[in-house]
Amino acid sequence: MKKTINLLIVEDSAFMRKVLTDIFEDDSRIKVIGHARNGKEGIEKVLELKPDIVTMDIEMPIMNGIDALREIMKKAPLPVVMLSSHTAEGAEATIQALELGAVNFVQKPSSALMINPKALKEKLIDKILEASKAKLFHTIMKKSTTRKTVINQRSKTKQKKYTNYSGTLVAIGTSTGGPRALQHLLPEFPSSFPVPLLIVQHMPKGFTKSLANRLDSCSNISVKEAEDGEVIKKGCAYIAPGDYHLELKLSSKKELVISLTKGDEVSGHRPSVDVMFSSLSEFKDLNTIGVIMTGMGADGAKGLKSLKKIKESYVIAQDESSCVVFGMPKSAIQLGAVDEIVPLSEITGAILNKLEV
Repeated sequence: MKKTINLLIVEDSAFMRKVLTDIFEDDSRIKVIGHARNGKEGIEKVLELKPDIVTMDIEMPIMNGIDALREIMKKAPLPVVMLSSHTAEGAEATIQALELGAVNFVQKPSSALMINPKALKEKLIDKILEASKAKLFHTIMKKSTTRKTVINQRSKTKQKKYTNYSGTLVAIGTSTGGPRALQHLLPEFPSSFPVPLLIVQHMPKGFTKSLANRLDSCSNISVKEAEDGEVIKKGCAYIAPGDYHLELKLSSKKELVISLTKGDEVSGHRPSVDVMFSSLSEFKDLNTIGVIMTGMGADGAKGLKSLKKIKESYVIAQDESSCVVFGMPKSAIQLGAVDEIVPLSEITGAILNKLEV
């Protein structure tokens, strides 16, 4: 019998506390064991009740959710799911929360009139169940001190290095735990990084721009939210905007340009990692280094498999010990689409080694 998830709700609005409590009332997998009206009370209740997971509002009186999260991660680390507003300020605060160690977030309706109980229930329960399986990033990084590289048995034969920079790119797919992992990964690339990077991070509309801006501020390379029709350039990372698939197309000038599409969700997502990797398989002369990182589910595995069937490519997967959730890398490994499995701390080195930089 699976253990019931004990949940603490930290929310300043009495109405929202009631809405959230009602959502979990008829789900036997989750039990609400307490409430807190602000961040200060939230910290006290975490220490007193020792919940398995916390849902945390961001904007609260006395102590906000960001400051409370920071203290919780110091005193009693546990999975936290943030409740975020739809505003630009809310998006920036959410990205900061993910950097501080929050496992995930759910967009909160901006008013009582906009609440869709069924939709909110589905999203919240999914995120809580997902968070219950997640590992905390700071714990992972403390353990990931041993350098190790595991090579897929079928990939031990000598492979060519990708030295033709004009015909090479790096494509990265990630989900749960991805923002923090990208914050660790991208700043390690030198300003002279010789190829473009495409990134799909599962995230809703309005949040990917804040993520890109945050990553750009701490990286040597340029990081931006991708725009439809722009020519990809070396030394720049392009993050798929929320609610759009990211693909590559050839322009009339024979240049590789970004194509943002509103097609159906693939593998349950838009943007989808599968869509990005599949689009790269259309370019036979393009050397691709694919990277599949922490995330729930299997998005990216089929796309990588098709990519490797059609053209020369090299795929790196983040190892289980350094993943917040091992789902996406595990699925790609099980499909035989991976050449090299390394900890997060070694992914940059593996990419640079392949490029001979």
